[in-house]
Amino acid sequence: MSRFSNQLLAHAASASAVLALVFLMGAKSPPTRFDEIDVGRINVREPDGTLRMVISNRAKFPGSPWKGGMLERPDRTSFAGMLFVNDEGTENGGLIQKGTIGADGKPVAGLSLTFDRFRQDQVIQLLHREEAGRASSMLAINDEADGMQIDVNQRAARMAEIDKLAPAAQEAEFARMRASGQLPANRVMLGTTGDKAAALSLADAQGRPRLMLLVTADGKPSVQLLDESGAVRKTVDLEAK
Repeated sequence: MSRFSNQLLAHAASASAVLALVFLMGAKSPPTRFDEIDVGRINVREPDGTLRMVISNRAKFPGSPWKGGMLERPDRTSFAGMLFVNDEGTENGGLIQKGTIGADGKPVAGLSLTFDRFRQDQVIQLLHREEAGRASSMLAINDEADGMQIDVNQRAARMAEIDKLAPAAQEAEFARMRASGQLPANRVMLGTTGDKAAALSLADAQGRPRLMLLVTADGKPSVQLLDESGAVRKTVDLEAK
């Protein structure tokens, strides 16, 4: 065998050894690293292509991920932020934020971090709003309908149909939906108000506030007990003698 043939065999053996080593190591390439990156939008996907998260500027902010597709949301044109997407490719919360100077020269700002019930709307929300010189921040905890019984899009379609009815019929249909648990109901609201008070509101399953703890901006604390119609039935003024 010639010297060239011997060299060729040696190179082939060496290449085979390298390929075997790569195979044993999983043939994984090292992750790409960046010190800084400018993008308009990032889509995080599973290996099968399922969308799991979106981080986006305002111009490229998506609609609403739904069962692996995307529903149009023309109301989402003024926010930048992040969307969370569950295993089936459906939106289940997110973070949106904006801030600018309004025509009156005062800030118009907002931030909302939400977590949704499966195929439904938000059950936890951290919210800040600022407009016309007034600002408020709050934590809201809500009851939501079972998304397997009526999902957020089915409910929206039903409410659009109800909007076409006469006022009395609308009220009756909304009452029926509320009684059957198909409408959202705020249960807990904790935060500050536009007049600088601090408040805690606890509501029943129908979303009717029944207990209110309040401290006004000037430091006056009170406890209010409310009936089903929202009327204050008893007030405990902690500063009263």
